[in-house]
Amino acid sequence: MRFQAPPRQPTLRQRGGRGSAAASQQARVLAGVLGTTVLLVAVGWVVGFTSVFGVRTVVVRGESQVTAETIRAAAALPRGAPLARLDLTGIARRVETIPGIQYARASRSWPSTVRIDVVERSPLAVLPRESALWLVDADGVLFQQVRSAPAGLPRLVVADPDPDSPATRAALTVLAALSDQLRRTVQVVEAPGPDLVTLGLRDGRTVIWGGAEDSATKARVLPALLSRPGSTYDVSTPTVAVVH
Repeated sequence: MRFQAPPRQPTLRQRGGRGSAAASQQARVLAGVLGTTVLLVAVGWVVGFTSVFGVRTVVVRGESQVTAETIRAAAALPRGAPLARLDLTGIARRVETIPGIQYARASRSWPSTVRIDVVERSPLAVLPRESALWLVDADGVLFQQVRSAPAGLPRLVVADPDPDSPATRAALTVLAALSDQLRRTVQVVEAPGPDLVTLGLRDGRTVIWGGAEDSATKARVLPALLSRPGSTYDVSTPTVAVVH
């Protein structure tokens, strides 16, 4: 029977060496994690709570009638405000309070620029109201007072010059249905009631439109009808349009 020696146990020095290496490795990992955490906190503080990455420039794009200075003033961006903490939705909403602005969007451009893109309201007609002339868009918003009607814009003559009145809404719906080319031939839109819209053309002819319903169909029928000689064109019932 062969004698087999028991397995050799590690000496105290060997056990201590392995433990020290593991502890050293853990310490290095812990130091790395702590260092990374401190670095991230420091970066977060610099980006979010100091003016290092703060607002220095506000770029406005898309404006033509409303000045960039007016838009910057409405945006109310304090110089040096941290870019990361800006309320972009709030900025856009403040800009949209300008009567001539239909839509605004604010965005960040690192390291120190805010960009504001705007879409201005497009005038559809001129509405006389309270001894003044106002530009009005397809939504019925009065956004600019003018001294005289700009070339190519029709004048609205309605029973109630309120932009939310049924007659005014009907007149705007009719104008919006016309092509750009056809709309430029209209000098005046009269709407004593929402079902009594008529168009006075710049060449003296008259279009009897009726109500705002079926406006898309009426707008398609009208150009061919206007090619016929006459002075009055009735598209109030587009399936049986009549020329007088």
